Amino acid sequence: MSNLMKVSSNPHIRSKVTSGNIMLAVVIALLPAAGFGIYNFGLDALILILITVATTVLTEYLYEKLMHKKVTTGDFSAVVTGLLLALNLPPAAPWWIAVIGGVFAILVVKMLFGGLGQNFMNPALGARCFLLISYTSIMCNFDCDAYTGPTPLASLKAGESVNILDMVIGKTAGTIGETSMIAIVIGACLLILLGVIDLKISGSYIVTFVIFISLFGGHGFDPAYISAHLSGGGLMLGAFFMATDYVTRPITSKGQYVYGVILGILTGIFRIFGPSAEGVSYAIILGNLLVPLIEKLTMPVAFGKGGKRA
Repeated sequence: MSNLMKVSSNPHIRSKVTSGNIMLAVVIALLPAAGFGIYNFGLDALILILITVATTVLTEYLYEKLMHKKVTTGDFSAVVTGLLLALNLPPAAPWWIAVIGGVFAILVVKMLFGGLGQNFMNPALGARCFLLISYTSIMCNFDCDAYTGPTPLASLKAGESVNILDMVIGKTAGTIGETSMIAIVIGACLLILLGVIDLKISGSYIVTFVIFISLFGGHGFDPAYISAHLSGGGLMLGAFFMATDYVTRPITSKGQYVYGVILGILTGIFRIFGPSAEGVSYAIILGNLLVPLIEKLTMPVAFGKGGKRA
């Protein structure tokens, strides 16, 4: 009987799915948005993507070598961070912006807090917010060879009309990866089919945002106005690829719904009442900071505990 007993530390059940598999799936799912961004904005977009990804991978490699730690660049997490950061950059941004952002994302947000699984906020969004605060004029300049003038969301906030079809396809100004709703949704569907993400966070995020702008946007339940908000800016990219980040999202099922609702409300507040036409990045970063509290309030009670006494 004693031979059947094994004492070992958890986890006792292991999956064949690795971090590398998941990150590689995310990279593949981001390729439609990246590919359209290169098609839409040209060689400048490709150069920024390559520089940003190279910077994040090299920064992680050098840090781990200097600190005599196991090199983890093979898990593709640095590639995902670099690709997401690049897709959040204006196509006309100078190359050194990509370098600064990539170093900040990996070194400050990720590695100094312990590496993959220990960062308290999404590294790509943390770097983007840092760049927005430090280099506002560069990060908000979307003029390029293909497009000039304000983004559709800026025009919408100013009360001007926008072409929703162009926004859905992606023929508009914006960051490299946020313009094409179609490309983003294709990648999101791939992640859902592979079981990498589900709709708990993304669905509750988008539905809450739609309800919020319907109540406070001044247009009521106007399908055209709602479609413009959903198609413009980084909402879809953030909802499916950054809010669902395994490390910075709640682990509890109820908590994920609560998290999505909070993100929807914050994005609505920033877009409707804030000075900027966008608000996804700051909403997700603030949501990341609330995750420990959300988990504490939504953690299921252990079996045999918490019951009321007679």
